[in-house]
Amino acid sequence: MSDLFSVLKQKISGKNLKIVFPEGLDERILTAVSRLANENILSPIVIGNKEAVEKKAAEIGVALSNVEIIDPKQYERMDEFVEAFVERRKGKVSKEDAQKTLLDVNYFGTMLVYMGKAHGLVSGAAHSTADTVRPALQIIKTKEGVRRTSGVFIMVRGDEKYVFADCAINIAPDSADLAEIAVETANTAKMFDIEPRVAMLSFSTKGSAKSPETEKVIEAVRLAKEKAPDLIIDGEFQFDAAFVPSVAKKKAPDSVIQGDANVFIFPSLEAGNIGYKIAQRLGNFEAIGPILQGLNQPVNDLSRGCNAEDVYKLALITAAQAL
Repeated sequence: MSDLFSVLKQKISGKNLKIVFPEGLDERILTAVSRLANENILSPIVIGNKEAVEKKAAEIGVALSNVEIIDPKQYERMDEFVEAFVERRKGKVSKEDAQKTLLDVNYFGTMLVYMGKAHGLVSGAAHSTADTVRPALQIIKTKEGVRRTSGVFIMVRGDEKYVFADCAINIAPDSADLAEIAVETANTAKMFDIEPRVAMLSFSTKGSAKSPETEKVIEAVRLAKEKAPDLIIDGEFQFDAAFVPSVAKKKAPDSVIQGDANVFIFPSLEAGNIGYKIAQRLGNFEAIGPILQGLNQPVNDLSRGCNAEDVYKLALITAAQAL
């Protein structure tokens, strides 16, 4: 377990944070949940039919003694949840539709968070990103002043820690989106004890190329500085100018970033997704995430190729975000 997670454990221990796991029949989820409960780090809530969940846990040899199991079909406060969901959706769903929708484990789990019965949610081991994110956007919604949620990866290799965004959600962010993503990502970095030095990336450094794509990033830098005047941020940078001091000296001698950036904002989802996977596969970085940011309460999405260790780690991150 890296220092990163030791720090998170210290932050969340003793806070009695409840994290909900909608995929109660997935063995990776049950393995992670059992471990979290046994270590007494947080209080897991698993969604599913109690008998079926307990049977599955017994089959794979894990104990669920300190784990709460909730079956939406048997939930005594479902009427209250239905009313609250109809109100939250502002007339876009009828009561009958709401009753059906809330039997979906992701919608029900998200309502547990919204109604204050849990502090955060982790899903996606057996569901698509859309299945996890859609209920969050409809029910929990983005924080005031934030237009979009975005997805970051913490890239870890030994003692090295970097933050990459947006690598998961926004396909073609505009300047205002990029500025918002930069500020939110800097806040996420602080959660992991990373003092953010933010580089806005492009294929140009400080005007070496001119195009609508580079102008978008230059404008994003200006907007981000307006939003967060104390943030150390600059761009546009090619990656080497943001990361290698000798290159920064030549290409951006007057910048506050001198090859020492630790938060990297990519100009598009295409670039971000390719970038983090290259670092992961060629650079042997561990890619932790995607961590969703910008929501009123934390909801995080697992990869369907995840293992129990990934579930465990994302649960710690989600609990830390809830603080």
